[in-house]
Amino acid sequence: MSTAPSTVGVVGGGRMGAGIAQVFATLGATVVLAESGDREAARERVINGLQRAAERDKLGGRTPDEVAARLTVVADIEDLPAAADVVIEAVPEVVDLKLDVLHRVEGAVGPQCVIASNTSSLSIAVLAAALDAPRRLVGMHFFNPVPASTLVEIIRTPDTDDAVVDRVRGWVELLGKQEVLVNDSPGFATSRLGVCLGLEAIRMLEEGVADAESIDRAMELGYRHPMGPLRSTDLVGLDVRLAIAEHLASTLGERFAPPQLLRDKVANGELGRKTGRGFHTWS
Repeated sequence: MSTAPSTVGVVGGGRMGAGIAQVFATLGATVVLAESGDREAARERVINGLQRAAERDKLGGRTPDEVAARLTVVADIEDLPAAADVVIEAVPEVVDLKLDVLHRVEGAVGPQCVIASNTSSLSIAVLAAALDAPRRLVGMHFFNPVPASTLVEIIRTPDTDDAVVDRVRGWVELLGKQEVLVNDSPGFATSRLGVCLGLEAIRMLEEGVADAESIDRAMELGYRHPMGPLRSTDLVGLDVRLAIAEHLASTLGERFAPPQLLRDKVANGELGRKTGRGFHTWS
């Protein structure tokens, strides 16, 4: 039986980082969240998530305040606890930013700490170049919203230590989630397939094949997808999906080239649910 991590670090207090912090705090870990921007906003994201979980009776009878008492928000990566069992970075999908964050994380934690990246598409091997001990780096690709999502995609490189993979698989199980283990490759399994479907749906909309609602409903009813590809793109964020598509196009070829409609919507600030409008309108 796997042992739950007692101390967890998370870098990045946006939607994904706050969700990761929430699920580990709910599991019982002491969580230190490093956010260089608005720390109070990062804390509020976690608190709001805990309140929603309490409404669904997902906190095991504890109150949001009781779980939140395990959370500390700090400004600097260097303030992460040296004794952390795992630190997960959840900063934007920018290679140089992630390399800098991972290098600083390694300098802040002890040799026992697993270092994980929540990247949805960037090569774990490339990111591992930031570390003196690349064997300790693994991909832990959580999905949005983290508390309600079942899947965690675990990505390993040829250098990733087997013991690191085993520990991470055990933690995913303790979180009540299910893992898929994939080898390091652009877009892994989920982003590669999800982006492929999403881009084709955008092209269909661009060409006037059908409206967004009809395209989504076709996949939901015909293929039993819980959410259509355009609504899923709205949930992920059109800017995020554009960045992933550009990365995949540069590594896997023109079949992942972003449609002009996607570029136009991002340029217009229509980023999906987080801005209230993408391919659908969100309240």
